Amino acid sequence: MLVTQISVSLENVPGALMNISEILGREGVNIRAISVADTSDISTVRFVVDDPAKAINILKGNGYAPRETQVLAVETPDHPGGLIAVLKPLRSSGINVHYLYPHLGRISNNAIVILGVDNTEEAQKVLQQNWVRTLGKEVYSI
Repeated sequence: MLVTQISVSLENVPGALMNISEILGREGVNIRAISVADTSDISTVRFVVDDPAKAINILKGNGYAPRETQVLAVETPDHPGGLIAVLKPLRSSGINVHYLYPHLGRISNNAIVILGVDNTEEAQKVLQQNWVRTLGKEVYSI
């Protein structure tokens, strides 16, 4: 399922990430998935929340410059090699995975991952077809 990912760039200093969490938490926005990638000076924080519009307004109101991107939230088997169920059909279709990070939720015994790919709409179609064929389930919807 397509979901909205919010990204912000932060100075790579102690407390910068905590400030984002504190601001959103104080306003009742729950972070459901998060990834932090750093360089020596700047960290890029990518996250999925339960209320993207509210989170964007809060972040802008606190001086941040959030960016929105559509990404996929995908259910995957939670066992050794289970991620292949997601990655193999993407590779077979020539879709490149730019990044992947875990969602904090679960569906029964399956994990959920957030995928940033080079062709989001095509990836969604490929994964829906694959899930229906192999697991009898659709791409997960948050």
